[in-house]
Amino acid sequence: MLHKKKSRRWPKILLAVIAVMLLVGGVFAAYAYYQTKQTANKIYKASDENASAVVKQKKPLSILLLGIDTGADGRTDKGRSDTMIVATINPTTKKTTFVSIPRDTMAEMTASGETSIQKINSAYEIGGAKTAKKTVSKLLNIPINYYLTLNMGGLAKIVDAVGGVTVTSNLTFTFNNITIKKGTHHLNGKQALSFARMRYDDPKGDYGRQLRQQQVIKAVTKKLLSLNGVANYQKILSVVQNNLQTDLSFSDMKGLAANYRSAATNMVSDQLQGQDAYINGSSYQIASTKEINRISKKLRKQLNLSAETVSNKETELNKANPYFDGVTNTTYTIYGSDSTVDYGTGTYSDGSTYSSSDTTNTYDNTTGTGTNTGPGIPNGQF
Repeated sequence: MLHKKKSRRWPKILLAVIAVMLLVGGVFAAYAYYQTKQTANKIYKASDENASAVVKQKKPLSILLLGIDTGADGRTDKGRSDTMIVATINPTTKKTTFVSIPRDTMAEMTASGETSIQKINSAYEIGGAKTAKKTVSKLLNIPINYYLTLNMGGLAKIVDAVGGVTVTSNLTFTFNNITIKKGTHHLNGKQALSFARMRYDDPKGDYGRQLRQQQVIKAVTKKLLSLNGVANYQKILSVVQNNLQTDLSFSDMKGLAANYRSAATNMVSDQLQGQDAYINGSSYQIASTKEINRISKKLRKQLNLSAETVSNKETELNKANPYFDGVTNTTYTIYGSDSTVDYGTGTYSDGSTYSSSDTTNTYDNTTGTGTNTGPGIPNGQF
């Protein structure tokens, strides 16, 4: 018997199912134009950025998919976007790329005129989808044209609405009293929910979960593009209008359905990789400057943009933490202007060790230089 365990500690999940309105809107419209338009109007929320020109000109575009940790297990608060995926859709190359961003990735975010460094999943809680879009855009140096959010209460329903999904698990595990065995299986909504949510029993942790989440996206997309998806469009629209929000207008959706649909035939996945870090006692993922540039270059290419070297607060902090490696030294310091820096403990390049008791440094954001009163770190070479 399948049961869903009550818990306030929602392990966070990917619930962004792009194909619902982006890739099959035209099929729905052919059968029920009026119902589709009514649903689109209900889930639409205008944003400051008007990207409709991109769709009209049939240019590549990006959509930030946000899985919000509400709508299940009694969660009714605003929630955090504990699943974040950048989707780029290129109608010329007929390719869709999904890049997952770990929920604990360190990032700079700005809302209401205030700037702070926090885990990236806080951006939605701080300033909604608007802040989440800006945060991801600055982190990866790419434009984010649209967003799409889907709360956790909708995943099981939408999977059931399309008749279940087929996925492949690389391990056997039990989560919320549901056991998923290693191998290929056809899952119903509750099973798919557990498949996409489990994190702690995966040797790859959150990165393993991201791969399973992307499997669910692709599986749902394929079902929505099938005849079965069209036959159940009324169920799908009902789920969508109660669980999804986007700044894509109905006109935008029609344009996507008409000119971008072929991109769903070639879907590829990637992940922004990070390293374990502790900042003020809290666990983070630090994306190296090399990794940030790798993902930025990949996404910019999909958007027909030339590569640029990323220069932002994250790369600045990486430069200011040269001894952080995520293994022997997991202490990472957030620098403010003329702030005192604690490097924690670790090993210098000459083999000697250091600790906070013998190393004191200051860093000036304006000049990009620092001074050191402990051994091993040359002045101004953070």
